[in-house]
Amino acid sequence: GSKGTDHGTAAPMLLVGGKVKAGPVGKHPDLADLNMGNLKYGTDFRRVYATILDQWLGVSSKDVLGGKYEPVEILKG
Repeated sequence: GSKGTDHGTAAPMLLVGGKVKAGPVGKHPDLADLNMGNLKYGTDFRRVYATILDQWLGVSSKDVLGGKYEPVEILKG
């Protein structure tokens, strides 16, 4: 095991505000389909960060995150 240093591999994200689309995005993880005892994430958190940086804050997510990530449909147009 990790002897207490494991912080997990998947967690929910909660976004609130007038620019955020209402409702859940993605699907629940399958507790019977684990990766080395850990939940499998459904959406890479960097995709969420990239969407907020590019579409809301007007900052280049590639410059901040060091790579290009596909946006997630979480913001109102």
